[in-house]
Amino acid sequence: MTDVRHDEPHDAKIGAKLNWLRAGVLGANDGIVSVAAVAVGVAGATTAVGPIATATTAALVGGAISMALGEYVSVSSQRDTEKALIEKERRELEEMPEEELAELTALYRERGLSEETAHRVAVELTEHDALAAHLEVELGIDPDELTNPWHAALSSAIAFTAGALLPLLAILLPPPEWRVPTTFVAVLLALVITGTLSARLGDAGKRRAAARLVIGGALALAATWAIGALLGTTVL
Repeated sequence: MTDVRHDEPHDAKIGAKLNWLRAGVLGANDGIVSVAAVAVGVAGATTAVGPIATATTAALVGGAISMALGEYVSVSSQRDTEKALIEKERRELEEMPEEELAELTALYRERGLSEETAHRVAVELTEHDALAAHLEVELGIDPDELTNPWHAALSSAIAFTAGALLPLLAILLPPPEWRVPTTFVAVLLALVITGTLSARLGDAGKRRAAARLVIGGALALAATWAIGALLGTTVL
């Protein structure tokens, strides 16, 4: 007798959920690095709290809006394409049902079913919900689970803001001589965490993923701090 495991993630939607979570991790990572780079760049030029707070807050707000807008435009385009494909498939099913049945049968044959089994499966699925069957097999689309651009935009903005708050607090709370070191340490530790989490979600090597983020983040912070220090010495 087959032992059915109900606690395993057989839900077909789990891939989409993991993609959303991975996007959130990457959005937080963007917030950490981009805002931290602005923070240490300005801190390299001046120890005055006002300019540092203004520039870092502006980077947080502007980055969150930019991320949300970019995600909204991207997901809106994807949703429009999905809707167009659904309408096209619906028309084809209405205008040439026999050809569509043959096409569905061929698709199941390509997946390894025999001709007889593929035809029987195609017929039964067509009788149940022809449009859903074709969308799933041909296009990998679930008409009830289309991407929502507003949800994507809000999630992206929240993830970016959550990541950006770390360098904002790290640069403003310590005394002047500890601002840049504290921000470096806090950001690099956060990148280790986000890199490890991202690798875990993608079943990739955790050390390599974390190392890439830490090295990239460290280079970004070092470069912006050096530029800030140079401009603060020669211009301000």
